[in-house]
Amino acid sequence: MTMLKSVLLFTLAAAAEIGGAWLIWQSVREDRAWWWAGLGVVALGIYGFVAAFQPDAHFGRVLAAYGGVFIAGSLAWGVVLDGFRPDRWDLIGAAVCLIGVAVIMFAPRQG
Repeated sequence: MTMLKSVLLFTLAAAAEIGGAWLIWQSVREDRAWWWAGLGVVALGIYGFVAAFQPDAHFGRVLAAYGGVFIAGSLAWGVVLDGFRPDRWDLIGAAVCLIGVAVIMFAPRQG
Protein backbone atom coordinates (compact mmCIF):
# COMPACT_ATOMS: atom_id res chain seq x y z
CA MET A 1 0.00 0.00 0.00
CA THR A 2 2.91 2.36 0.72
CA MET A 3 4.21 1.86 -2.83
CA LEU A 4 0.78 2.64 -4.31
CA LYS A 5 0.51 5.78 -2.15
CA SER A 6 3.96 6.89 -3.25
CA VAL A 7 3.21 6.36 -6.95
CA LEU A 8 -0.10 8.22 -6.62
CA LEU A 9 1.58 11.15 -4.86
CA PHE A 10 4.35 11.27 -7.47
CA THR A 11 1.69 11.34 -10.20
CA LEU A 12 -0.24 14.14 -8.50
CA ALA A 13 2.95 16.09 -7.83
CA ALA A 14 4.00 15.77 -11.47
CA ALA A 15 0.60 16.94 -12.70
CA ALA A 16 0.76 19.98 -10.43
CA GLU A 17 4.37 20.91 -11.17
CA ILE A 18 4.37 20.22 -14.89
CA GLY A 19 0.91 21.73 -15.27
CA GLY A 20 1.97 24.84 -13.35
CA ALA A 21 5.08 25.29 -15.43
CA TRP A 22 3.07 24.69 -18.61
CA LEU A 23 0.52 27.34 -17.62
CA ILE A 24 3.29 29.87 -17.02
CA TRP A 25 4.91 28.89 -20.34
CA GLN A 26 1.58 29.42 -22.10
CA SER A 27 1.22 32.87 -20.57
CA VAL A 28 4.77 34.02 -21.31
CA ARG A 29 5.65 32.20 -24.54
CA GLU A 30 2.28 31.64 -26.18
CA ASP A 31 0.70 35.01 -25.33
CA ARG A 32 -2.08 33.65 -23.15
CA ALA A 33 -3.73 35.86 -20.56
CA TRP A 34 -1.72 36.82 -17.44
CA TRP A 35 -4.04 34.81 -15.21
CA TRP A 36 -2.72 31.60 -16.81
CA ALA A 37 0.58 32.40 -15.13
CA GLY A 38 -1.28 33.05 -11.87
CA LEU A 39 -2.90 29.63 -12.09
CA GLY A 40 0.53 28.18 -12.81
CA VAL A 41 1.94 29.70 -9.63
CA VAL A 42 -0.95 28.21 -7.63
CA ALA A 43 -0.35 24.80 -9.21
CA LEU A 44 3.35 24.99 -8.38
CA GLY A 45 2.45 25.73 -4.76
CA ILE A 46 0.15 22.71 -4.71
CA TYR A 47 3.04 20.61 -6.02
CA GLY A 48 5.13 21.55 -2.99
CA PHE A 49 2.45 20.39 -0.60
CA VAL A 50 1.69 17.15 -2.46
CA ALA A 51 5.38 16.21 -2.49
CA ALA A 52 5.55 16.71 1.29
CA PHE A 53 3.07 13.88 1.87
CA GLN A 54 5.35 11.15 0.51
CA PRO A 55 5.62 8.24 2.99
CA ASP A 56 9.44 8.35 2.96
CA ALA A 57 10.72 10.87 5.49
CA HIS A 58 13.90 11.80 3.61
CA PHE A 59 13.52 14.98 1.56
CA GLY A 60 16.62 14.33 -0.55
CA ARG A 61 15.54 10.82 -1.46
CA VAL A 62 11.99 11.84 -2.35
CA LEU A 63 13.06 14.81 -4.48
CA ALA A 64 15.83 12.84 -6.19
CA ALA A 65 13.38 10.10 -7.13
CA TYR A 66 10.74 12.63 -8.14
CA GLY A 67 13.20 14.01 -10.69
CA GLY A 68 12.77 10.84 -12.73
CA VAL A 69 8.99 11.09 -12.51
CA PHE A 70 9.23 14.71 -13.64
CA ILE A 71 11.29 13.74 -16.69
CA ALA A 72 8.92 11.00 -17.83
CA GLY A 73 5.86 13.08 -16.95
CA SER A 74 7.14 16.06 -18.91
CA LEU A 75 7.51 13.95 -22.03
CA ALA A 76 4.02 12.51 -21.55
CA TRP A 77 2.57 16.00 -20.99
CA GLY A 78 4.17 17.18 -24.21
CA VAL A 79 2.66 14.27 -26.13
CA VAL A 80 -0.85 14.85 -24.76
CA LEU A 81 -1.03 18.65 -24.76
CA ASP A 82 1.54 19.91 -27.23
CA GLY A 83 1.66 17.26 -29.93
CA PHE A 84 5.28 16.41 -29.09
CA ARG A 85 6.52 13.10 -30.46
CA PRO A 86 9.42 11.72 -28.41
CA ASP A 87 12.06 9.77 -30.27
CA ARG A 88 13.48 6.48 -29.08
CA TRP A 89 16.22 8.24 -27.11
CA ASP A 90 13.64 10.29 -25.22
CA LEU A 91 11.78 7.07 -24.38
CA ILE A 92 14.92 5.19 -23.39
CA GLY A 93 16.02 8.08 -21.21
CA ALA A 94 12.63 8.27 -19.52
CA ALA A 95 12.68 4.51 -18.90
CA VAL A 96 16.14 4.77 -17.33
CA CYS A 97 14.86 7.58 -15.10
CA LEU A 98 11.83 5.56 -13.99
CA ILE A 99 14.07 2.59 -13.18
CA GLY A 100 16.09 5.02 -11.08
CA VAL A 101 12.93 6.12 -9.29
CA ALA A 102 12.11 2.51 -8.45
CA VAL A 103 15.63 1.82 -7.18
CA ILE A 104 15.74 4.97 -5.05
CA MET A 105 12.25 4.66 -3.58
CA PHE A 106 11.52 0.98 -3.37
CA ALA A 107 14.82 -0.89 -2.91
CA PRO A 108 14.93 -2.90 0.32
CA ARG A 109 16.85 -1.06 3.02
CA GLN A 110 18.23 -1.98 6.39
CA GLY A 111 16.51 -0.49 9.41
